[in-house]
Amino acid sequence: MELYESEHTKFIRELFAKNPQLAEEQKEARAIWWDKKLDKVERQRFEEANVPQTGYVYFAQK
Repeated sequence: MELYESEHTKFIRELFAKNPQLAEEQKEARAIWWDKKLDKVERQRFEEANVPQTGYVYFAQK
């Protein structure tokens, strides 16, 4: 019995089969944007600079 496989899954599977270097490139790109160590001082400054949002942002408060 053959299990169902979506067209998207087939596409991704074929893409990685044709381009085996994609897995490594994907890890490198992820490291640029997501896999970062948090700087505690910078994170604290970021949280202190947070401005509370008003209840309904689509119209200016009078």
